[in-house]
Amino acid sequence: MKKQKWYIPGSVKVMLLLILLVCIISATLPVQNKFKNLKILPKDISEEALDKIMDDFQKSLGVDCNYCHAKKTGLQELEFENDAKPEKEIARKMMTMTNYINKNFFDFNNIPNSIQAVTCFTCHRGSPRPGPETFPMPQ
Repeated sequence: MKKQKWYIPGSVKVMLLLILLVCIISATLPVQNKFKNLKILPKDISEEALDKIMDDFQKSLGVDCNYCHAKKTGLQELEFENDAKPEKEIARKMMTMTNYINKNFFDFNNIPNSIQAVTCFTCHRGSPRPGPETFPMPQ
C-alpha cells in the first residue's frame, strides 16, 4: 500500500503562514492599558480589581458612579477618563491619604496586599461627606 501525499495549494500555505505570523507578533506586543487616566491605581489593574474598588467606593460613600464621573456631553453615558468633576480629584487625594495611613501606621510587617486598617468606610460610613452624624463622638 502506497502512502498518499497531501497536496496543499500555495495560497493556503501563504494564508497559514500569515496567520502564524500574526499570532507570533500579537504574542510579543506589550499589553495596552485598558483604562485611561489612572493616577493612583496601577495602570495594569484588572477589570475585576477595578470594579471591586469602585464598588467599595459606592458602598462606603453611599453614592453612584456619576458622583465622581462626568457624563459625556449630551449623553447619559459616563466618561470615566474625564476629570471635570472635583469629586474625582478629592477621591484621589483620599486614596493617597488612606494609602499613607495604612502604610505608615498599620504596615503589618510589610505584607504585600495585606488588609487595610483604614478604608473609605472608616470615616464616611455610607455618607459622601463624613461628619458628626456619620462618625459620632462618644458621650
